Amino acid sequence: MSNTGRVTAIVASVMDLHVRIALQEVDREKRRLIAGALLLSGGLVLVLLSLIAAETALLIWFHSAKGLDWTTAALVVGAINLVVAGLFLRIGGQLTKGPYLPDTIAGLSKTTRAVLGRD
Repeated sequence: MSNTGRVTAIVASVMDLHVRIALQEVDREKRRLIAGALLLSGGLVLVLLSLIAAETALLIWFHSAKGLDWTTAALVVGAINLVVAGLFLRIGGQLTKGPYLPDTIAGLSKTTRAVLGRD
């Protein structure tokens, strides 16, 4: 077998290994992401129901205890909603960042460096 055939066989073998690792990682990540999405969805529904009840109570309290008219009380509650929504979006955006398939990316980088003679 020539050197070219050996190199081709090694590259094919390494790529098969990386494909298997990637498929395993995708399966793990998929289960994790689906479970996380289901839990987040359930939590968001409960938070929404609680928020509606709390906002109704807050609106009534602003109107009765603070003497605000209904329009002003609704605007105050809306402003509070915007601030809280901004915080949630900022924190949620930070939590969803991150490397996906880290083992596959690391393996491909290592293989590429070894094949190209960089180490």
